[in-house]
Amino acid sequence: MAKNTICVWYDKDAEAAARFYAETFPDSAVGAIIRAPGNYPAGQQGDVLVVEFTVAGIPCIGLNGGSGITHNEAFSFQISTDNQEETDRYWNAIVGNGGQESACGWCKDKWGVSWQITPRVLMEAVAAGGDQAKRAFDAMMTMKKIDVAAIEAARRGCGISG
Repeated sequence: MAKNTICVWYDKDAEAAARFYAETFPDSAVGAIIRAPGNYPAGQQGDVLVVEFTVAGIPCIGLNGGSGITHNEAFSFQISTDNQEETDRYWNAIVGNGGQESACGWCKDKWGVSWQITPRVLMEAVAAGGDQAKRAFDAMMTMKKIDVAAIEAARRGCGISG
């Protein structure tokens, strides 16, 4: 196990979440599945307690801790994408698997974990500063899933139609 690992709390579906992430994102995998050695407030001896997994190269553990903790946007996974096709693939996988859309490239998976599906072109535009950053930022503020062509057009100072 890595010295620093992200721990994500789940009600009882850490293994299902880890398998979904491994199927959805490259450089992702499910590792050890650790069962509870005894009964605990959220489960019984033998239930899946901890799942080791990797999301896009980042080591994580999923803890089946019960329903006492809920996720919010204070924690999110940010996935950088190279084009609209990749953006669509990840967004549609998360939202289409019981998740929900939010604003500005954010969505939540069906377990309540927040994701930012962020095209690199958006971050490059904002980092460039000046008017092009403002135009790209203003365009992003109107979006749910990020539209790469619209961000590129805004950066150039063109309307959405190009």
